[in-house]
Amino acid sequence: MVQIFGKTKCFDTKKAERFFKERGAKFHSVDILLKGLSKGELTNVLNAVKDIDLLADAKSKEYHLFKHLTDEGKFEKLLDYPALFKTPIVRCGKSAAVGFCPQEWANFNTD
Repeated sequence: MVQIFGKTKCFDTKKAERFFKERGAKFHSVDILLKGLSKGELTNVLNAVKDIDLLADAKSKEYHLFKHLTDEGKFEKLLDYPALFKTPIVRCGKSAAVGFCPQEWANFNTD
């Protein structure tokens, strides 16, 4: 099953939901501002995307707190400030993609 971590007012999150709905794929939406990501979820997403800087939204008010930290510090900051995440974060099994990237989503095994 696909998980979409997003913000309710994020247009790209809505596009991700529509993408999977149009393809008949089951998905579960999570409001990242309310629930955040657990340490395990963040680790799994990071293992898939390989670069922690891709997970942060440079337009976020909290980005100045993030950009000069070590990778370990960035990891902790993302756990503490879910508004820092770039959305949507779409995860399916061991695959994950950050932001609007339907080309990557199309390769997810949603069966």
